[in-house]
Amino acid sequence: MSKNNVEIERKFLIKEIPFELNSFKNSFIKQGYISIDPVLRLRQTDKEYVFTFKGKGQIKRTEFEFPLSEKQFCELWNKVEGNEIVKRRYFIPLNDIYTAELDIYEGNLKGFKNVEVEFSCEKEADIFLPPKWFGEDISHNPKYTNANMAFFGL
Repeated sequence: MSKNNVEIERKFLIKEIPFELNSFKNSFIKQGYISIDPVLRLRQTDKEYVFTFKGKGQIKRTEFEFPLSEKQFCELWNKVEGNEIVKRRYFIPLNDIYTAELDIYEGNLKGFKNVEVEFSCEKEADIFLPPKWFGEDISHNPKYTNANMAFFGL
């Protein structure tokens, strides 16, 4: 996320994963939602804990993150509604500029895979040519937001 608290990203389904994932940096992510309107998210990434507010939008949206202690996270977790999202995120360099964040879901979304790429401006997002292993562009499909998948599934 950029310093001006705006996230610009595109999101894709996965056609195939044409390489072994073991060599890429990865993180365990557990997240839940206190609300989806507005989006109020709790996320554990490995041993880091964050509370996030996300504004409206699809490719470009406001995002504010606030670090939490493990104790604060656990206390707030009692407020989570819907299903938790559990996934493993792999960080795959695409070139010298972009990194693909490949999410492989567990739990109630087991088997689902998608990938996100973050950009510094909307023009970069517009002209980005995804690699062949990316599938359908789902950036404008609200069905595939983690918040909606937590509440409504796939």
